Amino acid sequence: MLKNVAVPLLHGVHPFELGVVCEVFGLDRGDEGLPVYDFAVVSAEGPTLTTHVPGFTVSTPYGLDRLDEADLVVVPAGSAYAVRDYPPDLLAALRRTVDRGARVLSVCSGAFVLGAAGLLDGRPCAVHWHHAELLARQYPRAVVEPDVLYVDADPVITSAGTAAGIDACLHIVRKEHGPEVANAIARRMVVPPHRDGGQAQYIERPLPRAECDTVGEVLVWMERNLDEEVTVEQLAARAHMSPRTFARRFQQETGTTPYRWILRQRVLLAQELLEASDETMDAIAGRTGFGNAAALRHQFVRSLGTTPQAYRRTFRGPQAA
Repeated sequence: MLKNVAVPLLHGVHPFELGVVCEVFGLDRGDEGLPVYDFAVVSAEGPTLTTHVPGFTVSTPYGLDRLDEADLVVVPAGSAYAVRDYPPDLLAALRRTVDRGARVLSVCSGAFVLGAAGLLDGRPCAVHWHHAELLARQYPRAVVEPDVLYVDADPVITSAGTAAGIDACLHIVRKEHGPEVANAIARRMVVPPHRDGGQAQYIERPLPRAECDTVGEVLVWMERNLDEEVTVEQLAARAHMSPRTFARRFQQETGTTPYRWILRQRVLLAQELLEASDETMDAIAGRTGFGNAAALRHQFVRSLGTTPQAYRRTFRGPQAA
């Protein structure tokens, strides 16, 4: 059971990514019946560390020995992490963490620290898309997945940029304590408890929203009526366009076709219902517009690489039949 969390810091650490970890694991929410972690921010380079924000420093009395008792060690992002050297003591401590069966998590460019420690060798991993090519080139034995929010290659978990660190942290909470605890923490943070994904190791990014209002009202209607069968002609009529113009505008503004957009939203709704309800597969298929359990299963496997039943067991435990 996850009880002890340590966060080693280097000069140039990004306060936001550090704050994400502190928010999920460092706050005492015991009065709400939520887990309380033995949490410590640890220095890898002296008692006072600079951040990438001028004039913003971080001080801590803890040294790297604190990592040896942690169940989870989190390495947040930092400036120039892709091109700098790292303290050998930190890299050795990260290797010991994995060797004794504890977990390590990187947020964004923190993956370069794990790469320097040799922990990405032969493992799938995630990093901010801007760094993906460089990470793959710098650590050729790493299996870089550039299009995911995070990768769970337990005991090494890596996340993409900024907000993806929230996704990865909540994923760990969900694995350790179940969806109710993860959902409660997410609610306090005012973030989605599970933005997108089925298999924890390969979570596709959500489809981009439209950047202008040309098809915005139609998107809202589609989201509210996922159980309805609609055609491009019907959607175009709602947008007061010809079908050809609507399809072109939709592709330009969302990056995908109406069919693929609505299919992805239906799968996302199915994921939410599988996590949060005891509804039957046929009932979920009806609410999400798939019609029947067989069609739901087909599209779920095609989109996420796992079955609805397996997904429900993963996120609600073995008791979810």
